[in-house]
Amino acid sequence: MEMHDDFYRNLREKLKEWARSKEGKAYKYTEYIVVIPDLMYLLCKLIMDKEVEVGAKAKLGIALAYIVSPFDFLPEGFIGPVGFSDDVAVAAYVLNSIINTTDPVVVRGHWVGDEDILALVKRIIKSVDDMIGKGLFEKIKKMFDNEK
Repeated sequence: MEMHDDFYRNLREKLKEWARSKEGKAYKYTEYIVVIPDLMYLLCKLIMDKEVEVGAKAKLGIALAYIVSPFDFLPEGFIGPVGFSDDVAVAAYVLNSIINTTDPVVVRGHWVGDEDILALVKRIIKSVDDMIGKGLFEKIKKMFDNEK
């Protein structure tokens, strides 16, 4: 667990540092980028929670695999932290879909971020077309809608 904790803390610190940089301050959606470690943590915790349905766990697992993959639509390895934008969209889309079948108390119970997770997901979903582009978000939605 220590290795995972180190990864989480390390990524969180790097993103906070980036948020204070000129590029981070200029990016319209920095507030969403800096929560990606917390979103990843939440996905992991929900996958292991017995209150979450198996189908929802499958979506959560696919979302987590997408986020950690170096080969996604906006690879952060090539374009920097802005590349987490699609990962934020994936996490928000999947969380939004499972909130309807999972007790909000369960979801909130695993959330380590500052803002209420349900409110945050709704804000991200409202912004996602502008953040990553409608076409890319449609591809993301299709990727998960095929998993039903």
